[in-house]
Order: sequence, then C-alpha cells, then structure tokens
Amino acid sequence: MISTIVLTTGLTLMLVGFWGVLTHRNILRIIISLSLIGTGTHILIVAVGYVRGGTAPIIDRALSIAEASTRAVDPVPSALVVTAIVIGLAVTAVMLAYAIRLYDARKTLSIDAFTESKW
Repeated sequence: MISTIVLTTGLTLMLVGFWGVLTHRNILRIIISLSLIGTGTHILIVAVGYVRGGTAPIIDRALSIAEASTRAVDPVPSALVVTAIVIGLAVTAVMLAYAIRLYDARKTLSIDAFTESKW
C-alpha cells in the first residue's frame, strides 16, 4: 500500500516544477523547475516500491519464501532512483554551465534575449 502523503508530495513537486517551466522566463528558474520535476519523479518511484511494514528482501528466518511477495520491499525502484539522481545531477551541472556561457555572451538570463536561435 502506497502512502498518500508521499504520492501527494511527489505530484505536488512535479506540478510546481511544470508550472515553473511554463511561466518563468529566467533560465536559472527554469533549471530549478526542471530539477523539481526530477525530484518529484524520484519520490514517486520510491513510493511505488515501498511496502508498509515491509522488510529487506532477504530470505532468512525473519522472512520466509511464502510471505516474501507481501512483506519484502522491492529494491529495484530504489536502485533506479539512485541512478536517476546521479544522472540528474550531471544534467543539471551541464545546464548550469550552459547558462553561465549564455550569460557571458548576452549579459542576461532572460529567454527573450535569445531570439536568433528560434526557427
């Protein structure tokens, strides 16, 4: 059973991130909004793998094979989230480096100043 608080938190972070991407014209705020979307997604993925009252997926005296499917926490979503966090950190670093280069070129971080790259 998935906790509604965790799901609500993840969805709220994602919605705030989408709102930020759609409404802000500053590149740094857009990068922060994209990071919020990623964080909300990570929370949702971890919430899917969570089992209330669950235990580690190690078959021993504490967890028999018969009750493993109902009491064991799925480790795959947690492993995927750890990988996604590392990839998200690298992507955010590249976006920030690109924002620095754009600021050096135009002395502004407003998207409106970069109209020549539109099609």
